[in-house]
Amino acid sequence: MIRHIEFTSLCNFRDVGGYATKDGRTVRWQRLYRADSLGWLAGDDLTAFRALRVRNVIDLRHPFEVERSGRVPETEGQNYQNLPIEGRRWDVAAYVEEAGVGRYLADRYLETTEDGVDNLRIALETIARADNAPVVVHCAAGKDRTGVLTALVLSLAGVGEDDIVADYALTGLATERFVADWTRRHPGAPLWPGFGLAPAEAMRHFLTDLTARHGSPETYVTKILQISPETIAELRTHLLTEEISEG
Repeated sequence: MIRHIEFTSLCNFRDVGGYATKDGRTVRWQRLYRADSLGWLAGDDLTAFRALRVRNVIDLRHPFEVERSGRVPETEGQNYQNLPIEGRRWDVAAYVEEAGVGRYLADRYLETTEDGVDNLRIALETIARADNAPVVVHCAAGKDRTGVLTALVLSLAGVGEDDIVADYALTGLATERFVADWTRRHPGAPLWPGFGLAPAEAMRHFLTDLTARHGSPETYVTKILQISPETIAELRTHLLTEEISEG
């Protein structure tokens, strides 16, 4: 199966399938996608997107971003939810070069788990339901907000930390193009040193910090987001291949 799906107007559209879980199962392909801003879809790109038969679009951007850059064009039978999960705007002036881009990003991701509780809950409950699939989750670059939500989904599915980190870091393949496109669309806009970067250590720090604070990503989901065990079981049932029987 193909992980990266090419679009002329998008840089970072990927299938989240194919990752192995700790119990020997695999995340199914064509159930969950992650992407940068779908507001740029048009023409042949829109036709290709519609061919994926996506049923639910979860847009994690702020409403002002949606207004500025557009949203996915309406398609019959497709549900759209704008679920912003960032509360605090990033203060890039607080970035400390000595600490590194990964540390700065991880701190922002942890803030998202504090500020985005209600919409993270809705997003996970949407992804958990089999009749909502395929689902695509996106933000602006498809790495920060999308990265946090995808990491939670993969954690609940039982995917190991190394693969979650690797999935996040794949955004690095799109960084050069994303920065070029952003600069073209926003001429003269200042860019902080970590703009567009997705260093593996950012996700590694985030998962370590989330575990230190709550015990595990799953405990965060159950205790803070109040996601029920039944919902987690439903998510695993439809996102994963069947368990391998012993003997």
